[in-house]
Amino acid sequence: MRLATFNLLHGRSLTDGLVDPDRLTAAVRALDADVLALQEVDRDQSRSGKLDLTAIAAQALDAPEHRFAAAVVGTPGEAFRPLTHDDDGHGEPCYGIGLVSRHPVRAWRVTRLRPAPVRSPIYVPGPGGGLVLLRDEPRVVLAAALDTPYGPLTVAATHLSFVPGWNAHQLRQVVRALRTLPAPRILLGDLNLPAGPARLLTGWRPLGRRPTYPAAAPRVQLDHVLADRQAQRQLPPVTAVDTPLSTISDHRPLLVDLG
Repeated sequence: MRLATFNLLHGRSLTDGLVDPDRLTAAVRALDADVLALQEVDRDQSRSGKLDLTAIAAQALDAPEHRFAAAVVGTPGEAFRPLTHDDDGHGEPCYGIGLVSRHPVRAWRVTRLRPAPVRSPIYVPGPGGGLVLLRDEPRVVLAAALDTPYGPLTVAATHLSFVPGWNAHQLRQVVRALRTLPAPRILLGDLNLPAGPARLLTGWRPLGRRPTYPAAAPRVQLDHVLADRQAQRQLPPVTAVDTPLSTISDHRPLLVDLG
């Protein structure tokens, strides 16, 4: 079973700044993941051709199960508003995370996280980018209870704040929320934290230790696959870890093979 997490940068390539659905499809298909967590995902955004990026990823993997969870309605860095419930924002441009599974999903759960109360500098890649002072947006956790060849498994996807300290606060909230769901549990996503702090804050074991950012020459691991203690006992061992260079995004995907 292959687990993967990938910050898509809304499907944009750094070479030409464009979002091409065929290029996105090829990039996701190359991952060949059974469970794929996606971050920085657009739906109905003009900048990405009003595409549903989660649906494109699911089709690329021939995965029957997928869901998009919007964090905001609007565009981060421009104008946006928080969602008031899970189904809000349909027909409007949305931004959030996605979860795709080749295994059957028995139940979905969405947990919402408040944004940091302060602005913080962040590096925006590509032409015209650089350090900008941004207002943080709300974040979201999307969890699914799966039936896998190794038995029931709860997987969760998230993308935490870029604001130092606030992301640590959010990670503790995520772990508390996941404790209410059935074990074993695996958390996948861009935590905006290195591997050491992520492990210390959760008590969960990283299944893959590789730098993932920036994509061209990775220096730090921001993208993680973490397993709780029961997952470490019940799931098969890790047989391979990879961070292949993709044709899209400023992050590298993190792939973890089990079994």
